[in-house]
Amino acid sequence: MAEHKVAMAGGHPDMDYAEHEKTYKFFTSLVKYGTASVILLIIILAFATL
Repeated sequence: MAEHKVAMAGGHPDMDYAEHEKTYKFFTSLVKYGTASVILLIIILAFATL
């Protein structure tokens, strides 16, 4: 059976943690700006229908 060596402090050596953090930061910024855009769109539509 294959052996799995995991460093206790550094995580798994085969994982690219820098890329994971970059992807997570991109995702959170996408959610943040996407939410702000939808809220702005709703406000604009609310004033347009008055």
